[in-house]
Amino acid sequence: MNPFCRMGLRRHLSAAEIVEQAVFARRLLSNEVGSITNVVFMGMGEPLHNIENVIKAAEILVDEQGLHFSPRKVTVSTSGLVPQLKRFLHESNCALAVSLNATTDEVRNWIMPINRKYNLGMLLDTLREELHLKHDYKVLFEYVMLAGVNDSTEDAKRLIDLVQGIPCKINLISFNPHSGSQFKPTSEEKMIEFRNVLAEGGCVVFLRLSRGDDQMAACGQLGKPGEVQAPLLRVPAQFRMA
Repeated sequence: MNPFCRMGLRRHLSAAEIVEQAVFARRLLSNEVGSITNVVFMGMGEPLHNIENVIKAAEILVDEQGLHFSPRKVTVSTSGLVPQLKRFLHESNCALAVSLNATTDEVRNWIMPINRKYNLGMLLDTLREELHLKHDYKVLFEYVMLAGVNDSTEDAKRLIDLVQGIPCKINLISFNPHSGSQFKPTSEEKMIEFRNVLAEGGCVVFLRLSRGDDQMAACGQLGKPGEVQAPLLRVPAQFRMA
């Protein structure tokens, strides 16, 4: 489970409930901001834990008789459940985003415990193999930047090496602090430096700075403050002083 989601597991949504959210949003906002063109499965837990209903909902979203979104505009985000990820790539033409967030197993084991089951090597090798079979398809790697944890120049250089052979784009995301979190955001200046190293290494990279943090609606903030307290994970020795 991605450590930046704070709501806790209640239950899985049905395919109809998932689609209804897009239908409702389209009705609610179409007159105010124009037509909705993008849908992203994220922020309410791990989508691939509910893979049956997610694939069904995605099919309806892109079907001509459904909501007729472009498959490139419907994205499913995952923390890296390898078997489900493989099934998704086989059965769906919708876009895939993978929360990477670290360049070593030691750090990813700490901030994303799913890595203890599906480590970086397994995850990235699977993507390398599966995407070789898909034409004109790129995965989006999401990389939430955490001060003193995963934002060094060495991390940037390792990231370049890790994604070699994988058709991809990298999205650098500003972390939004909240009560109960042990992480701090990387400065904007350091994020730009990190981005520049990746770009110079030949990566396609985007920079996403903070949005919605004043409403507790930004990345890592979804949920009522204090409602769910995520467990504080053991901090590797080299990061304890930081």
